[in-house]
Amino acid sequence: MKLYSGDLSPYSAKVRMQIYAKGIGDIPFERPPAFPTLAWREISPIGRIPVLELAPGDVIAESEVICEYLEAIYPTPSLLGATPRETADVRVLSRLADIYLLNNMFMLSGQTRRSTRSEAVRDLLAGQVIRGVEALEKLIGEGGHACLGRLTLADCTLTPALWMIENVLPGTDTPDPIPANPKVAAYWAAIQTNGSAARIIVEMNRGLEERRQLIREAAAKAAHAAQ
Repeated sequence: MKLYSGDLSPYSAKVRMQIYAKGIGDIPFERPPAFPTLAWREISPIGRIPVLELAPGDVIAESEVICEYLEAIYPTPSLLGATPRETADVRVLSRLADIYLLNNMFMLSGQTRRSTRSEAVRDLLAGQVIRGVEALEKLIGEGGHACLGRLTLADCTLTPALWMIENVLPGTDTPDPIPANPKVAAYWAAIQTNGSAARIIVEMNRGLEERRQLIREAAAKAAHAAQ
């Protein structure tokens, strides 16, 4: 198998954190050379990453589906619950992070440039993120994990989601809502000390710096051409 991934992709980070936490050592990571061109859609019609390639021509898209597949074929250690009820708690938190936080943050990343920003779009998406963090405040567990007192798939989704909020949301001129929600803030501080979470945070920071460097180079090139 092979995971097509990217450092800055929060959905890819979610799967990588699961792989690290489960100690899976036989799935290499690769950035697809054709991404994000139309040629990539020949491999993955959705056109996004991550994609898990089982064999040439046999791929699984969508991070949540990939995570469930990996749980099925690498059941130990489990990142789900010991009972269906416990697993429901894990999935609720993971879905909250995926839909209400990550999805809106992913779209908000296009609203960081003031010259092209739509204030209405920014306000709508940022409002959904704030609402999601406030809901998380009521559901998040204590003791450094999202629920069950141990690492689960909920943590794998929440870690890149909260990283996105902390690192991208202020760029839209929206205050970071994490400090205003004490249980979320305590969880965020604690989960960053987990080894698997720390690894993906390093990778996402690296991806963000690479993105910023590309922006700086493009700006310098444009300025030089305008002279």
